[in-house]
This record gives sequence, C-alpha cells and structure tokens, in this order.
Amino acid sequence: MIPRYTRPEMGKIWTNENKYAVWKEIELLACEAQAELGQAGITQEEAAWIREHADFDADRVDEIERTTNHDVIAFLTCMAEYIDAEVPEGEEKPSRWVHYGMTSSDLGDTALSYQITQALDIILADVAAIGEVCKRRAFEFKDVLCVGRTHGIHAEPMTFGMKFGSWAWALKRAQVRLQQAREVAATGAISGAVGTYSSIDPFVEQYVCEHLGLTPDPLSTQVLARDRHAQVASALAVTASTFESIAMQVRLMQESDLIEAEEPFAKGQKGSSAMPHKRNPITAERVCGMARTIKANAQVAFDNVALWFERDISHSSAERIALADSFIALDYIAEKLRWILDGLQTYPEAMQANLNKTRGLIFSSKVLLALVDTGITREDAYVIVQRNAMDTWHDVQQAKSGPSFRERLEADPECTLDAATLDKIFDPWDFLSHIDKVFDRLEGLEF
Repeated sequence: MIPRYTRPEMGKIWTNENKYAVWKEIELLACEAQAELGQAGITQEEAAWIREHADFDADRVDEIERTTNHDVIAFLTCMAEYIDAEVPEGEEKPSRWVHYGMTSSDLGDTALSYQITQALDIILADVAAIGEVCKRRAFEFKDVLCVGRTHGIHAEPMTFGMKFGSWAWALKRAQVRLQQAREVAATGAISGAVGTYSSIDPFVEQYVCEHLGLTPDPLSTQVLARDRHAQVASALAVTASTFESIAMQVRLMQESDLIEAEEPFAKGQKGSSAMPHKRNPITAERVCGMARTIKANAQVAFDNVALWFERDISHSSAERIALADSFIALDYIAEKLRWILDGLQTYPEAMQANLNKTRGLIFSSKVLLALVDTGITREDAYVIVQRNAMDTWHDVQQAKSGPSFRERLEADPECTLDAATLDKIFDPWDFLSHIDKVFDRLEGLEF
C-alpha cells in the first residue's frame, strides 16, 4: 500500500518513487473494481495476480520515457513488464487490464490529489505545533508589561503574552484555511477522456476514491479543475504570510535599539565574519525570505486555472515545480519558526525600559478622556494633551533632560486633573482591566 508520511518526510511525497507508488495503487484498485463489477472481462484471479506481481523501477520508467516522451505510458509499460514476467508463453497477459478505459489524467490527477492530502496532513500538524507553542507562551507572559506600537511608534501598554496570543489566533485561522483546502483537494476523477465515462463505469471511480480517502469529482472533464489546486496554493501562501508576519515581529524585537526578545543563539554559533559581537536574526530572516517564494508560487496556481476547453497541459509542468516547492518550503520554515518561538529569548527589563522611554507619553489617551470627563470639549482637551506631549517628545528626541509628561500636565494651568486621577491614569495596568477576557478566549483555543 502507499505510505502515509510523517513530518520529516515531506520531500519524499514529491519524489517519483512516491508518485509511482500512488499510481500503482490507483491502477490496482481500478483493476479490482473492474473485476468486482464483472463488466470489463477481468477476473478476480487476474486482479489478484496483478496486485501480487505489479511493481515498477523508477530508472526503468525514465529509460522508457526517453523513447515514449509520455510519462504515464512509460510507467504502464514498466509495470506491465513486472506483471507479465512470470506468465507462461502463449497465455494471455494480465497487464492488458491495467489502465482499462482510463486516460492519463484519471491516473495523474487522482494521484496528485492524494499526494496533496499527504502533504497537507503534515502542514496541518506543523501549524498545530506552532499554535500550541504560541498559546503556552502567551500564558507564560500574560502579566509581562510591554509597550504596544502602531506605525512603529509607542502607542499604549499591553502585555507580551498578547503578542503570542495574537499569533496563536492567526495560526488557528491558517489551520482552518488549510483544512478547507484539504477538503476541496481530496477529490479524484476516473471518468475517461472528457469526463463522460464512455469506456469505464462510474463504479470504478467510486471504488478507487473510497479506498484513497477521496471524493469523486461530480463532473470532471479530462482533468480536475485547477481552482482546487489554486485554493491549496492560496492556503499555503496565506500560511506562509502568517509565518512571515510572526518572524518579522521577532526581527523587529531583536533590533539593538529595542532588544525585547531575540531568536535562540546556539553555543558556538557565529553572527558575523567581521563583527564578533553580532547576534543576527538569521533564522527569522530565512522564514521571511522563503515565504516570498511560496507566495509567488501561488500565482502559478492561479494562472493554471484557465485551460483550453476540456484540458491542455500548460498547467502540468508548472505545478510539478510550484506545488512541491511550496509544500517543502512551508514545512521547512514551519519547523524553523516553531524552534524560534519555543526558544525565544525574552527580556522583560528591556520591555519595562522601553515602556518608560517616552516619559509617560503612552498615557495620553487616558489623559484626553479624563479631561473630557471634566466637561471640556474633546477639541480643547486634545490641544492641552498634545501641547504637553509634543514638548515632552521634543526632549525625548533630543535626549534632553526635562519634565516628564505628567509633570508638564501638573504644571499646566489648563489641565485641571487632580493627583489621584493622574495616579490612576499613569498606572499601566489601568489599560488592562479587561485583559482576562482576552485570555479567557485564548484558553478555549484548540488546535
């Protein structure tokens, strides 16, 4: 039987050996279905002989293909050599029943669907593993304060656990998209030259698909429509984009001016040939770089949707490269990203220092609302807050000593907030009074 691979075997799925193994199984199942149906002339004994003796040699297939210039015919010729090798001279050859009533795409497309399900099962396991890491580390850092940034600029306080939590939810969405893509891709077609079942009974298609865990296409032409494959490639590309987004956050946090977190740096690792002090986020950068190839490959799948009439083969050569490369690359960067996040080095002291870096400017939104609560207009309140904030920001920009944002507000006669109100405003945890709600939702997240 054809193998179901575990995570380290993604590359094997896309080898000729695995493809031919799937092809062989499809042909054997089709022979068994024909024998059970009792219409094509093949007997149960012949079907059993074919299963017992069928085999292939990838090098021999390549040798034959150099003459035939047709991969399926080369494979069938090779397999027939094994099936008929022990048949006595003068007796009918059982191999004549192989591929009976089928066309090449019946074999190739159904096999490709099975390979995609093999590969997607690995990717789904990858995403679940990263998601579990993110969820676990979110609760680990639930109460670790850090500054939230919008446009790269300090905004309001948050907790570092929220970063991991947001990644966990993004990965859950990726998981759902991949599961939907798997359902769409898990489709087979053994319906003949243009999908009319002119030389084969639909029972054969049903039988083969059922044994492979696939669903028969309700109406194929000569191929499975490539919108299915485009959905798979799209799901891979969006997942790669999610991986890239997470890895980019790690890269940003590792900047020397922030250094709130950094990817693991192994003993004996070197960061730069010229500068021995360097600890570069090379693995996160690799994730980002390889994600670009996966996203680009999705365009190939989109272009493959439009084929001439019932079928051409403009899609075939392109998807053999793009699909395999995308799956292998995504599996690779998934493992790298899991390694990064599981071992992410974090520096809460630096997070606290960055939280205080703008001398209280991150509390401006609370000051604005508190002033509005005193009865003045939002416009007037905004002027008071922005004036004092900009003066504070100027000192921060110039690295000058000077009053903090709160001290400027206390000295401003137009700011009528009392000390108790300012104490509450300038408590970072006042921003996080509903944080438990966020983590209660995360608690229920399952991969």
